[in-house]
Amino acid sequence: MREPFEEAVQRRGGTVLKVCRAVLGPGPDADDAWQETFIAALRQWPELDPLMPLEPWLVRVAGRKAIDVVRARNRRAVPLGELPERGPAVGSIASDAVEHGVEVWSAVAALPERQRLAVAYHYLGGLPHADTAALIGGSPESVRRASSDGIRALRRQWTPERMGAE
Repeated sequence: MREPFEEAVQRRGGTVLKVCRAVLGPGPDADDAWQETFIAALRQWPELDPLMPLEPWLVRVAGRKAIDVVRARNRRAVPLGELPERGPAVGSIASDAVEHGVEVWSAVAALPERQRLAVAYHYLGGLPHADTAALIGGSPESVRRASSDGIRALRRQWTPERMGAE
């Protein structure tokens, strides 16, 4: 028998939020993707196989909802009163995150898209590389490489020397 929906949200909500934040960064878009994930889960709840592992399924749904937000961002125009000043290069955003006390989510968000998705699904969502490859495309080996490259980049940015530790 499947656990009550409310209990599933409490037990697995943190993992789902980690995946959403890893793909979208912290903020309202990640919160919206989290909410959409559980709305979709609630709709499917009566038909779900009680023997199906719930957390990997929720991680997949969260990933798809987060990708929907990314696609929607790319489709809609953002009106600007005046042009913004040129911000820092993407590569420097994550390295500045430590210096300015920004959470790790900023560093993850600064990764190239494929690395960010691979890290989010595999390390934060707990999906095997084969399942991650099915979600983002490519082979399990290419996803393994992308997640490894992403973790390596994060480790370079979050070394004790750069964080001011002795």
